[in-house]
Amino acid sequence: MGVPPVLMLRRKMIIRKLSEYGAFSEESAVTLKDAGIFNPNAFKRLTKIMEKRNILTQTTDGKYYLNK
Repeated sequence: MGVPPVLMLRRKMIIRKLSEYGAFSEESAVTLKDAGIFNPNAFKRLTKIMEKRNILTQTTDGKYYLNK
């Protein structure tokens, strides 16, 4: 069974929004809310999976940036 489309869309949205904000390092990290992610507390498991797969990194103050 594949990944549900809603999760794929959410993943793409997070990547796109963080890219638009230039969040590529700890210094440029932003919260998901500040990046314009709708309902940033939804899909917490997806966010954790993205961290585990080294797509995202969370800073100590709860901000995120992309690993590129």
